Amino acid sequence: MKKILFGLLLLMGGFSLAQAQGKAEIKFEKTSHNFGTFAEADAVKTFIFKFTNVGDAPLVIHQAVASCGCTVPEYTTEPIMPGANGEIKVTYNGKGRYPGHFKKSITLRTNTANELMRLTIEGDMTK
Repeated sequence: MKKILFGLLLLMGGFSLAQAQGKAEIKFEKTSHNFGTFAEADAVKTFIFKFTNVGDAPLVIHQAVASCGCTVPEYTTEPIMPGANGEIKVTYNGKGRYPGHFKKSITLRTNTANELMRLTIEGDMTK
């Protein structure tokens, strides 16, 4: 009986400790960007999404995956401390692609309460 009671106390203490630890929370200045209209001769476009960790625990970006091989995200793998800023650089390369409107997404997997987040870029490439 004492072992069971002791085990329950340890379990409850573990839950309390887990809840006492903070959570990371990511806040972007903007989550979408439109490059507008640009010529195929100037087909490589880059935008930097800026964010802040507004939570009270270190923020970790585990993964950033683009919806297409023409879009490449770059991000830091180091934890971003509470109150600190970070960036995700997204480069679109339209060389060899058909002209016209495009819309691409970048899915982030983080350690925030809402694990998945989506960023989008779009634009119109002309000949």
